[in-house]
Amino acid sequence: MAQFDLPLAELRDYRPEVREAPGFDDFWARTLEAGPAVTAKEVLLDNRLVTVDTYDVTFTGFDCAPIKAWLHVPAGTVAPLPTVVCYRGHSESRGMPLSAVYAAAGYAHFVMDSRGQGWSAGNLFGGTADHHTDAGTFGPPGPMTKGIESAESYYYRRLITDAVRLLQHVASHPLVDPTRIFVAGGSQGGYMAIAVAGLAPTLGIPLAGALPDVAFMCNIRRGVELTDSQPYSLVAQFLAAAPHLEDKVWDTLSHFDGVSFARRAICPGYFSVALSDVVCPPSTVFTAYNAWGGDKDIEVYPYNNHEGGGDVQAWKQLGWLANRR
Repeated sequence: MAQFDLPLAELRDYRPEVREAPGFDDFWARTLEAGPAVTAKEVLLDNRLVTVDTYDVTFTGFDCAPIKAWLHVPAGTVAPLPTVVCYRGHSESRGMPLSAVYAAAGYAHFVMDSRGQGWSAGNLFGGTADHHTDAGTFGPPGPMTKGIESAESYYYRRLITDAVRLLQHVASHPLVDPTRIFVAGGSQGGYMAIAVAGLAPTLGIPLAGALPDVAFMCNIRRGVELTDSQPYSLVAQFLAAAPHLEDKVWDTLSHFDGVSFARRAICPGYFSVALSDVVCPPSTVFTAYNAWGGDKDIEVYPYNNHEGGGDVQAWKQLGWLANRR
């Protein structure tokens, strides 16, 4: 895939105006204050691995819904560890309890299920449904337009709250060193890592770092207007069928743009971007990176599409983490 977005020299200083809802902070404070304290249940699972122990986690997410996650730790762990909390890409679930590279490297490794998703990843252990009544009236399949008529009903309000609730559980976990918690993910997971990093300071949770790869939902309007690829194209498809809802849609999305969360992040950020990415165009990723409020660095993959740096980036991330653990 050829490069199609702005030249790299321009991307490095690309700081467009991105609309933010006037009540952004109040909206998220009210959302996260709702509901009781997080509760969780963890059951040791036979993961068929010798060097890693895995726990099947169920915790309370948005509106007290039960949300699934994995916790992987080095076998026999009893003392607190540096920890990586991973969020999954669009259409992915927590998957099978086998992807435990961070546990193999000596970390506690949480992997959150994404409610209502998982159609692209096998999982024999059950996923997390999204039965919430705020599902919207119509729209293309998948979460991108679910409840998009208002910020209150939008799907990503629930998903981001789930991600924060998991972080709250992690921060008080006996196997977690609360001073060395990192959040990570690719695509939608990268966006969620950015969102959690932006919200963590308001919760008094000091993150040690965030690792967003080829992040989704940053400078959302540019993404919708620049690429024909899903999931951004689903917003255009929705508006093509309901042009009378355009103002409401952009108002909703102004409560969820990753750029707004990035501005509020204070922990170190280690980003990656692919210059031939037609799913999350590089200018959208750079908008969030350039807005990031803490120390930051970014790996650039000039010839890669949405797979980004793949295992090369994973190798570099382990080195970045090792310097901070």
